[in-house]
Amino acid sequence: MRRTDLSRPSFYVYFRDRHHLVLRVVEHLGSELFTMSDRWLRGSGEGPELARAALDGIVAVYVEHGPVMRALADAAVDDAGIEAAYNELVQSFIEATARHIEEEIAAGRILKLSAHETATALVWMMERYLTLSLGRDPMTPAQTVADTLATIWNRVLYGAG
Repeated sequence: MRRTDLSRPSFYVYFRDRHHLVLRVVEHLGSELFTMSDRWLRGSGEGPELARAALDGIVAVYVEHGPVMRALADAAVDDAGIEAAYNELVQSFIEATARHIEEEIAAGRILKLSAHETATALVWMMERYLTLSLGRDPMTPAQTVADTLATIWNRVLYGAG
């Protein structure tokens, strides 16, 4: 609060406590990440290009908020409330990804695979990679992170290079 030049009572006008603040941050960042993910989940066009557009957007969110995302992931280890909120956020991405993989399989654009297990592996792998690459200094160049993720997702899902 000292750094913001706001009084302590001002904080409580907006938030009940620190946990409420953290939950609002998770909610806000989750919304930004889902906006970017929708480029693939709800877009029209070729799957690999849509996946790349979504991944570029997600990387941009992490470039801007990576240290906060890392702090949330770290706090989840020690705080059950934060852990529940963070895991709920990740699980929502897993579920949305699994549904979209199932749609892509049904449309014949992805070979048959376990949609839920593949989504779980891809989303958790991406969460860790983004947190480690863009959540602390020195950051990995954003283009390198986006290229790496696009290669992995597109090869796993579409067999594309």
